[in-house]
Amino acid sequence: MGGGERPKAPVPRSIGAPGDRLSELPFLGEPPAESTYAPRRRARAGAVIDLHTHILPGVDDGARDLVESLRIARACVADGVTAVAATPHVREDYPTRFATISRAVEQLRQALGDAGVDLTVHTGAEVAVDQLRLLGAEELLRLALAGRRYLLVECPYYGWPARLFDELDALGHLGLRPILAHPERNADVASAPELLRPLVDAGVLVQVTAVSVVGALGRSPRQAAHSLLRSELAHLIASDAHSPGLRRAGLAAAAASVKDRALAHWLTVDVPAAVVAGTDPPLRPRPRRLFGRYSERIR
Repeated sequence: MGGGERPKAPVPRSIGAPGDRLSELPFLGEPPAESTYAPRRRARAGAVIDLHTHILPGVDDGARDLVESLRIARACVADGVTAVAATPHVREDYPTRFATISRAVEQLRQALGDAGVDLTVHTGAEVAVDQLRLLGAEELLRLALAGRRYLLVECPYYGWPARLFDELDALGHLGLRPILAHPERNADVASAPELLRPLVDAGVLVQVTAVSVVGALGRSPRQAAHSLLRSELAHLIASDAHSPGLRRAGLAAAAASVKDRALAHWLTVDVPAAVVAGTDPPLRPRPRRLFGRYSERIR
């Protein structure tokens, strides 16, 4: 923005009120006025929550069986994660429904208890954009993360859907708030991260993947992920774990790569906790400054 006064920050309110469109909802991504940042404080230990995993056995292209599910769970615990959302694909090749997810989650919870693995498992799903209009309202509400008000929507890897805004806007009328999964892996977003600005300004949350943040998927996803973080177009980090070995870089490594403890805590603890609770995300930590520049700039 140019010179002059900054606009006053809008009063936060919930998504999904009758008649709302995403374009009318409070901004989350535009650099806000100073008063809309949370004050910086020493980052404290907290419950790290991974809101994107394919940990359920035999449901999609994730864990093949319960043994592999337990291996993923143990890897999560070793990485400092205390809770995960089981988010199997809901798309044309994996038309998973909530009834299947619910049964698999209960089976996994029982197995974790029997094995002495201290990991909380929430229900959820990763819903493809083209499935949003095919699923009924009741099913979409059931697929929300932890059964609350946030729905994880899979960003396509190729192309940019012309109706993406309208599809996400329709979720608001159901009382659901979209979280767009791993858009940094989309070639169009990697080339032009500002594609996400209208969605984020409208209230959509963005999840980047741990392996993208640390660079394990290559230079382009890493640059895109860090560009989204710098531009305040990302709100949480998750693993998208499909197997114990596929996602070697976990949330701890990604958090360290952010180079800002308070921001890393917000991305892996504060915002995920709000999602699980079904509440609005807390204010983003005030950016650290070093010699007049934001120190979280990532090269």
